[in-house]
Amino acid sequence: MAHQDLWAPWRMAYLQQLESQEADARTNDSNRSANFLRAAWEDESNAAAHHVVYRNEHGLILLNRYPYANGHVLVALADPRPTLMDYSVSQRAELWQLVDTAVDLVQRAFHPQGINVGFNQGRAAGAGLPEHLHVHVVARWGGDTNFMATVGAIRVVPDSLENSWSRLRAAIH
Repeated sequence: MAHQDLWAPWRMAYLQQLESQEADARTNDSNRSANFLRAAWEDESNAAAHHVVYRNEHGLILLNRYPYANGHVLVALADPRPTLMDYSVSQRAELWQLVDTAVDLVQRAFHPQGINVGFNQGRAAGAGLPEHLHVHVVARWGGDTNFMATVGAIRVVPDSLENSWSRLRAAIH
Protein backbone atom coordinates (compact mmCIF):
# COMPACT_ATOMS: atom_id res chain seq x y z
CA MET A 1 0.00 0.00 0.00
CA ALA A 2 1.59 3.25 -1.12
CA HIS A 3 1.44 6.36 1.01
CA GLN A 4 -0.50 9.24 -0.52
CA ASP A 5 -0.71 12.89 0.50
CA LEU A 6 -3.79 15.05 0.52
CA TRP A 7 -2.81 18.72 0.32
CA ALA A 8 -5.22 21.03 2.16
CA PRO A 9 -3.52 24.44 2.47
CA TRP A 10 -6.77 26.10 3.56
CA ARG A 11 -6.47 24.21 6.88
CA MET A 12 -3.44 26.28 7.94
CA ALA A 13 -5.59 29.24 9.07
CA TYR A 14 -7.53 26.88 11.34
CA LEU A 15 -4.34 25.36 12.77
CA GLN A 16 -2.87 28.79 13.43
CA GLN A 17 -6.05 29.78 15.24
CA LEU A 18 -5.61 26.73 17.51
CA GLU A 19 -2.00 27.76 18.15
CA SER A 20 -3.16 31.21 19.20
CA GLN A 21 -5.77 29.75 21.57
CA GLU A 22 -3.12 27.44 23.09
CA ALA A 23 -0.75 30.40 23.60
CA ASP A 24 -3.54 32.34 25.33
CA ALA A 25 -4.20 29.38 27.63
CA ARG A 26 -0.48 29.16 28.51
CA THR A 27 -0.38 32.77 29.67
CA ASN A 28 -3.54 32.47 31.78
CA ASP A 29 -2.31 31.73 35.33
CA SER A 30 -5.69 30.36 36.43
CA ASN A 31 -5.32 27.49 33.94
CA ARG A 32 -1.84 26.71 35.24
CA SER A 33 -2.90 26.09 38.82
CA ALA A 34 -5.97 23.91 38.28
CA ASN A 35 -4.50 20.51 37.44
CA PHE A 36 -3.79 17.20 39.12
CA LEU A 37 -0.01 17.75 39.13
CA ARG A 38 -0.41 21.05 40.97
CA ALA A 39 -2.82 19.42 43.43
CA ALA A 40 -0.38 16.56 44.11
CA TRP A 41 2.47 19.04 44.63
CA GLU A 42 0.52 21.32 46.97
CA ASP A 43 -1.04 18.51 49.06
CA GLU A 44 2.25 17.13 50.36
CA SER A 45 0.69 15.37 53.34
CA ASN A 46 -1.57 13.20 51.17
CA ALA A 47 0.91 11.28 49.01
CA ALA A 48 -1.13 8.07 48.96
CA ALA A 49 -4.32 9.78 47.74
CA HIS A 50 -2.42 11.43 44.88
CA HIS A 51 -0.28 8.32 44.28
CA VAL A 52 2.89 10.37 44.76
CA VAL A 53 5.76 7.91 44.84
CA TYR A 54 8.64 10.34 45.35
CA ARG A 55 9.20 14.06 45.73
CA ASN A 56 12.10 16.38 46.24
CA GLU A 57 12.39 20.16 46.35
CA HIS A 58 12.12 20.40 42.54
CA GLY A 59 9.34 18.05 41.57
CA LEU A 60 7.66 14.70 41.96
CA ILE A 61 7.02 11.23 40.58
CA LEU A 62 3.49 9.87 40.72
CA LEU A 63 1.48 7.04 39.26
CA ASN A 64 -0.56 7.77 36.16
CA ARG A 65 -4.23 7.26 37.10
CA TYR A 66 -4.90 6.10 33.52
CA PRO A 67 -1.85 3.93 32.83
CA TYR A 68 -0.81 2.51 29.47
CA ALA A 69 0.68 -0.42 31.39
CA ASN A 70 1.29 -1.49 34.97
CA GLY A 71 3.82 0.79 36.71
CA HIS A 72 3.25 3.82 34.44
CA VAL A 73 4.52 6.90 36.29
CA LEU A 74 4.61 10.61 35.54
CA VAL A 75 7.51 12.92 36.34
CA ALA A 76 6.94 16.66 36.70
CA LEU A 77 8.64 19.71 38.07
CA ALA A 78 6.78 21.77 40.66
CA ASP A 79 6.87 24.81 38.38
CA PRO A 80 4.25 24.31 35.64
CA ARG A 81 5.52 25.24 32.18
CA PRO A 82 4.04 24.13 28.86
CA THR A 83 7.23 23.31 26.93
CA LEU A 84 10.62 21.83 27.68
CA MET A 85 12.40 24.96 26.50
CA ASP A 86 10.31 27.13 28.85
CA TYR A 87 12.43 25.64 31.65
CA SER A 88 15.95 26.85 32.39
CA VAL A 89 18.95 24.61 31.77
CA SER A 90 19.18 23.85 35.49
CA GLN A 91 15.45 23.03 35.69
CA ARG A 92 15.78 20.65 32.74
CA ALA A 93 18.69 18.99 34.54
CA GLU A 94 16.49 18.59 37.64
CA LEU A 95 13.72 17.12 35.49
CA TRP A 96 16.14 14.60 34.01
CA GLN A 97 17.38 13.67 37.51
CA LEU A 98 13.77 12.90 38.45
CA VAL A 99 13.38 10.84 35.27
CA ASP A 100 16.53 8.88 36.22
CA THR A 101 15.01 8.23 39.65
CA ALA A 102 11.69 7.17 38.11
CA VAL A 103 13.34 4.74 35.69
CA ASP A 104 15.36 3.24 38.54
CA LEU A 105 12.26 2.85 40.74
CA VAL A 106 10.21 1.27 37.94
CA GLN A 107 13.07 -1.09 37.15
CA ARG A 108 13.51 -2.18 40.78
CA ALA A 109 9.79 -2.39 41.61
CA PHE A 110 8.51 -4.20 38.50
CA HIS A 111 11.54 -5.74 36.72
CA PRO A 112 10.06 -4.97 33.30
CA GLN A 113 11.50 -6.27 30.04
CA GLY A 114 11.66 -2.70 28.71
CA ILE A 115 10.82 0.90 29.59
CA ASN A 116 9.42 3.73 27.46
CA VAL A 117 10.33 7.32 28.40
CA GLY A 118 8.77 10.31 26.68
CA PHE A 119 6.63 13.42 26.86
CA ASN A 120 3.86 14.93 24.79
CA GLN A 121 4.50 18.64 24.32
CA GLY A 122 1.32 20.44 23.31
CA ARG A 123 -2.22 19.24 22.78
CA ALA A 124 -1.52 18.32 19.14
CA ALA A 125 1.20 15.92 20.36
CA GLY A 126 -1.25 14.23 22.71
CA ALA A 127 -0.69 16.21 25.92
CA GLY A 128 -3.71 15.88 28.16
CA LEU A 129 -2.32 18.65 30.36
CA PRO A 130 -0.50 20.94 27.91
CA GLU A 131 0.10 23.70 30.46
CA HIS A 132 2.29 21.47 32.68
CA LEU A 133 4.90 19.43 30.84
CA HIS A 134 5.45 15.99 32.34
CA VAL A 135 7.42 12.90 31.38
CA HIS A 136 5.91 9.43 31.08
CA VAL A 137 7.93 6.44 32.28
CA VAL A 138 6.18 3.23 31.26
CA ALA A 139 7.21 -0.29 32.23
CA ARG A 140 6.81 -2.70 29.29
CA TRP A 141 6.64 -6.44 28.82
CA GLY A 142 6.39 -8.53 25.69
CA GLY A 143 2.68 -9.10 25.16
CA ASP A 144 1.48 -6.25 27.39
CA THR A 145 -0.56 -4.95 24.48
CA ASN A 146 -2.78 -7.30 22.54
CA PHE A 147 -5.98 -7.54 20.56
CA MET A 148 -7.99 -5.97 23.43
CA ALA A 149 -6.55 -2.53 22.68
CA THR A 150 -6.99 -2.92 18.93
CA VAL A 151 -10.38 -4.59 18.76
CA GLY A 152 -12.06 -3.52 21.98
CA ALA A 153 -10.32 -0.19 22.65
CA ILE A 154 -9.56 -1.51 26.15
CA ARG A 155 -6.25 -1.65 28.00
CA VAL A 156 -5.73 -4.52 30.40
CA VAL A 157 -3.69 -3.36 33.41
CA PRO A 158 -2.99 -6.38 35.63
CA ASP A 159 -2.55 -4.66 39.01
CA SER A 160 -4.25 -1.92 41.04
CA LEU A 161 -2.85 1.57 41.45
CA GLU A 162 -2.60 0.98 45.19
CA ASN A 163 -0.46 -2.15 44.75
CA SER A 164 1.71 -0.42 42.16
CA TRP A 165 2.14 2.57 44.47
CA SER A 166 3.18 0.28 47.34
CA ARG A 167 5.72 -1.54 45.17
CA LEU A 168 7.25 1.73 43.97
CA ARG A 169 7.39 3.19 47.47
CA ALA A 170 9.08 0.02 48.75
CA ALA A 171 11.70 0.34 45.98
CA ILE A 172 12.79 3.70 47.44
CA HIS A 173 14.14 2.15 50.63
